[in-house]
Amino acid sequence: MQAVAFYQREFIDYLEKTLETKEPKNLYEPVTYILGLGGKRLRPVLTLMATELFDGNYRQALNAAMAVEVFHNFSLVHDDIMDGAPLRRGSQTVHEKWDINTGILSGDAMLINAYQLFESYDHDVFKELVQLFSKTAVAVCEGQQYDIDFETRDDVTIPEYLKMIEYKTAVLVACALKMGAIIAKTTLKNQESIYEFGRNLGIAFQIQDDYLDAFGDPKTFGKQVGGDIIENKKTFLYLKSLDRASQTQQKQLYDLFSITPDDPTSKIAAVKAIFNESGAVNATTKAIQEYTQKAFDALDEIELPEGRKAVFKAFGEDLMMRSV
Repeated sequence: MQAVAFYQREFIDYLEKTLETKEPKNLYEPVTYILGLGGKRLRPVLTLMATELFDGNYRQALNAAMAVEVFHNFSLVHDDIMDGAPLRRGSQTVHEKWDINTGILSGDAMLINAYQLFESYDHDVFKELVQLFSKTAVAVCEGQQYDIDFETRDDVTIPEYLKMIEYKTAVLVACALKMGAIIAKTTLKNQESIYEFGRNLGIAFQIQDDYLDAFGDPKTFGKQVGGDIIENKKTFLYLKSLDRASQTQQKQLYDLFSITPDDPTSKIAAVKAIFNESGAVNATTKAIQEYTQKAFDALDEIELPEGRKAVFKAFGEDLMMRSV
């Protein structure tokens, strides 16, 4: 196993060599644009790493890793349209740079291209990859719909929220890892264990993202702290606060999450105070630790020497220590 940075370099090199703008340009320029905006490329890197963990060659997994990255970015293009987002990774979103129709059509082409990338694999591996990928793609759509539905609901439960972030975020991380295991042709037990590692780590990651949005360091977080509060998003922190708060605090939260003041400074401060006083902050950090431990427990189930799995343990630990 190499270090994570090695697989990042290899994937980015592969991405840059394969990116091309075909005709019609108005269909494919947005594709090369969004894929060229950067990012950590963690999902495709996990596919390469999982392949080598189970004694495969990471080069065998480059097309599958690219499929994960193309699908992820396709979902971002369509999410940005639904959210009316002007920026993605500090640059114009596709629908802002071109138009909504171009964003929809280019996103559709990306989804189809993701499936085409599996055609390089032999029949049995192709079948397993496509079945997993299709199941994951549907779950991501379901997660997005749950997220949209939650915007107009005041009765969202914590189990419902956990299901939403599992589908919207965690299953693609889990899929990326399991695809590497499938390509390496390891045992079904190992495939399921690496999937559970990714699924639980993905849930922990998203809960931590909720926490950092409210309590992250503005100098390192990379976006406005308190953004979820400004947008009245029902995050894990918010739901835990409602679950633990007094009736007075619950009413305050409901009232605060019904307004969008021009200057949100006092609203953010008031909401964060309730998050702290209700015990939601402690409950959230505990949940992050619990899901991270579940991920490591799944990693322990993989039938390989501990030294072989060390890079994944370090990856999970680094991810959970992030401040951005």
